[in-house]
Amino acid sequence: MAPKQLNPLEKSSVFDHGFVEAPPPLRSYLCLTVLACFCPVHPINIVALVYCIMSRKSYYQGDYDGSRRLGRNALYVSVASIIIGLLVIAITCTVHFTTMDH
Repeated sequence: MAPKQLNPLEKSSVFDHGFVEAPPPLRSYLCLTVLACFCPVHPINIVALVYCIMSRKSYYQGDYDGSRRLGRNALYVSVASIIIGLLVIAITCTVHFTTMDH
């Protein structure tokens, strides 16, 4: 048996380390979600926190598209929670101070 001749145009598997693409940045919006937890709309805050945690878990498992989708959902639910929480605070203050007896 003759030894196999190497073709110079073929890639060698010995020195081919492959090109590893850098993962996209993690966008789970954890800080915004934690900030939203201080608003008085607790069921919605918990949903945002769950989406954030699921986004981080998907990212570390290598599912970058799923992580981005869940992170976007966490962002939307967090913003909705903050807006609804501010409305609840404004309505509560308005009702309290307009019906107060002097």
